[in-house]
Amino acid sequence: MKTITKIEDYCKEINIPSPIYPFFDIRKFEDNMKTVNARQDSIRHEFYAIALRNSGNNREVHGKFLDSNLFFNSPYQIITWDIKPDWTGWYIIFDREFLGLNPNWQNFIIDFPFFSLDKATPMDLPKEDAEFANDVFQQIFDEYHSNNKDKFLFIQNYTQLLLLITKRYFDRLDHDNEDAQENRTADILLLSRFQSLVETLMTNEDTNSEIRQTSFYAEKLNVHPNHLNAIVKRITGKTATSIIQNQLITFAKSMLLQTDLSAKEIAFRLHFSEPTHFNSFFKRATGTTPRQYRKESIL
Repeated sequence: MKTITKIEDYCKEINIPSPIYPFFDIRKFEDNMKTVNARQDSIRHEFYAIALRNSGNNREVHGKFLDSNLFFNSPYQIITWDIKPDWTGWYIIFDREFLGLNPNWQNFIIDFPFFSLDKATPMDLPKEDAEFANDVFQQIFDEYHSNNKDKFLFIQNYTQLLLLITKRYFDRLDHDNEDAQENRTADILLLSRFQSLVETLMTNEDTNSEIRQTSFYAEKLNVHPNHLNAIVKRITGKTATSIIQNQLITFAKSMLLQTDLSAKEIAFRLHFSEPTHFNSFFKRATGTTPRQYRKESIL
């Protein structure tokens, strides 16, 4: 199953225009309906989303038939739908980079545990709360498309309101298996800590080639490497090693395009003992050498 790691790629997958910003997007469903896939095959993505569906006929979404409601998507949920293209309403979608803008979201998964679920949970809203939610989405939309330099400070706070509304209604639901939910929350939290370590330690000068090994991160997280890999695989469909390697390639591409460092210098910054090892690794992952990638990307 395809796992999508960039919001831009998600938009391309479902056949809507690219977002203005790579880490956050807001859309009106009625704008999407012009081009969006009416039937979407199963995919995973790494994002958080909150949506308010005001009206529209549908056949099935996530295995549930819906009325007008608020619902959310969690990272690595299996996403699929079969709809009639007449929805109205809103949704926001954002990634971990957006969460990093707000220090108050350091414990995001603990504060908003519904984002650890592996299934969407539609929640009906009474008229007055639906109107309030619509107003919040409208405020986010207006800020997003404005030229205000502080727009994302406002967007963060409006998003916080939507998160609190979602949590209020989620807390009112009957949760059949709270132990399973708590276990998945713990697993998502471990995954999030693992991803954060990979991102922050990969280029740390005080580390070495161990930075590319699952065991290095497992030790930091006080878990067995097999346990870490099992959790990562179960939630993301990827191995811990592949996530490490993907981040390594992301850093390499960024340095090739945004710095004047030579491939040799980049190799050492990424803790390869020999530049030839880095070149071979990069070519296996991308189909081209670092030098060719830089040359072709600049042209």
